[in-house]
Amino acid sequence: MKLVTYCENGAEKVGALTKDGAAIVPLSVPDMNTLIETMPLSALSSAVTAAEDSGVSVALADVELLSPIPRPRQDVLCLGMNYKAHAAEAAQYDAGAFTKEKPVAVYFSKRVSEAVAPGGAIQSHRELVERLDYEVELAVILGKTAKHVKAAEAGDYIFGYTILNDVSARDVQTGHKQWYFGKSLDGFTPMGPCIVTADEIAFPPALVISSSVNGELRQSSNTSLFLNSIQEVLEELTAAMTLLPGTIIATGTPAGVGMGFDPPRFLKPGDVVTCAIEGIGTLTNPVV
Repeated sequence: MKLVTYCENGAEKVGALTKDGAAIVPLSVPDMNTLIETMPLSALSSAVTAAEDSGVSVALADVELLSPIPRPRQDVLCLGMNYKAHAAEAAQYDAGAFTKEKPVAVYFSKRVSEAVAPGGAIQSHRELVERLDYEVELAVILGKTAKHVKAAEAGDYIFGYTILNDVSARDVQTGHKQWYFGKSLDGFTPMGPCIVTADEIAFPPALVISSSVNGELRQSSNTSLFLNSIQEVLEELTAAMTLLPGTIIATGTPAGVGMGFDPPRFLKPGDVVTCAIEGIGTLTNPVV
């Protein structure tokens, strides 16, 4: 199933895309967070079937598509330097800020007051930011409370997947010697276009992941190349941390970000960034 949040006649609604992707079948829940928290995949499948049988749908072209989780209940949990080639390019850009001394996961969080919709604007914040960068990432969404999860059980806790662009202000990120501020500015979390439920993607996911800027391919890799797997991450985090339903984990970005070029190729107003992941779709956003 592909689940979406959309706006119709000024009202925010949740639905499932039809198989051809041309229409949305409305679901009777107030928002995506509520759906994730209250509806396991087996019940969700029955609800979608019943909604399809009702014959009620709305054309995708007639509504405004929003981020699938417009307002996450908590900060997004993020993995830094989770692909070997990206870790190398990051260390080359700024060894002091990005060098990993040990082969352990790098965790940080990203404040998201409102996730940017497909087609929505990435704000450049030119008064503060000179080095604006893009990062395509597979985002994992948990479907139930996770505590003391064993790696072998990790797949049972996943509700679905979406695409996240971890937009980053490199000068703010490195200047403050921590990543929270430089990752969390308004308009820095495009996410979408949909949530693909976990039953549609084999676990662990091995998906082609890429990004382009103004049509030029910049990043191209596969999620099978994580340095720290989803299983390992869930086991480590939940050993002493409770993760709630709807928690979003951004799994890291492959090589090819702007700071990885020589000279660096940062974003500017007018640029268009497209992130794509096999089986999920594409997420395109202009920089303003």
